[in-house]
Amino acid sequence: MRILIVGAEGDIGRAACAELSPRHEIIKAGRNGADAQVDISDRASIEAMYRTCGTVDAVISTAGSVHFGPLTDFTHDQFTLGLTNKVMGQVNLVLVGLDFVSDGGSFTLTSGVLDRDPIRQGTGAATANGALGGFVTGAAIEMPRGLRINAVSPGLLDVSKPRYGAFFLGHETVPSDRVGRAYAKSVEGALTGKVIVVE
Repeated sequence: MRILIVGAEGDIGRAACAELSPRHEIIKAGRNGADAQVDISDRASIEAMYRTCGTVDAVISTAGSVHFGPLTDFTHDQFTLGLTNKVMGQVNLVLVGLDFVSDGGSFTLTSGVLDRDPIRQGTGAATANGALGGFVTGAAIEMPRGLRINAVSPGLLDVSKPRYGAFFLGHETVPSDRVGRAYAKSVEGALTGKVIVVE
């Protein structure tokens, strides 16, 4: 399969690439240093990326930004960052990608642990993750041409602990290879409309 991985150079993207690259052709996309450049907050940039890459058999998104901070300090713009970037960025990867994914192909989005196991300062991320789960559930029953859609919802990756562990006190980390296998399950399996939890 030709698999487009958006956010391929992040910790989660690398886990997906490591699992799938031995068996498939991987096209890496991101803001820089990739086969194709894309800013998922800009629909025109997403359209340009798909035109560059052409038809693919699967799309994986491990991209999306959210703001972390105390709820009482959140501004409107900070709160909506997660909705406009992490949520609508990934939603637009699907909506635009419908014309570029082959029959029977799949989309795999990425949410995260915080909508089911919250942390202080993580309300923006929790909201975005919950919205993505709802999108996947609703979109799955309307996907054309046998296309499938799922989301992977990992806990804090082991390789991410040095940077983010202070936010996730008491949380168990998850091995990167297990996270990679969740993307394989979505892409190579038959599930649709599911949030695949890795914890």
